[in-house]
Amino acid sequence: VHIVESGGGLVQAGGSLTLSCAAPEFSVADHVIGWVRQAPGKERQAIACTSSSDGGTYYADSVKGRFTISSDNNKNTFHLRMTGLKPEDTAIYYCAAVGGHTIVLVHPVDYDYWGQGTQVTVSS
Repeated sequence: VHIVESGGGLVQAGGSLTLSCAAPEFSVADHVIGWVRQAPGKERQAIACTSSSDGGTYYADSVKGRFTISSDNNKNTFHLRMTGLKPEDTAIYYCAAVGGHTIVLVHPVDYDYWGQGTQVTVSS
């Protein structure tokens, strides 16, 4: 299953970026969609997810209050708005999806579908 990512790039600390994913092969409305990041030398970290069916959103403590996940069920797209970026946010960011519903932040191993990843670099 194909998910196409866009966005990412280089930004100064305190800046903002928006990442986007398009899912032409499944309905976002029927899935949990989320974002996972991997910094150099570290394991993948789940940072945000949402159950599109009820709009519940869940965040890692490290990004809570700075990042916002959203979905557009009509366009079958989803987004991660990142503000107040810090150098420690530097990582490859992946969008991901799995069928069903959640009431917690989904662990990376539980996702079935993945975007190709996009680099986010935050300079100090």
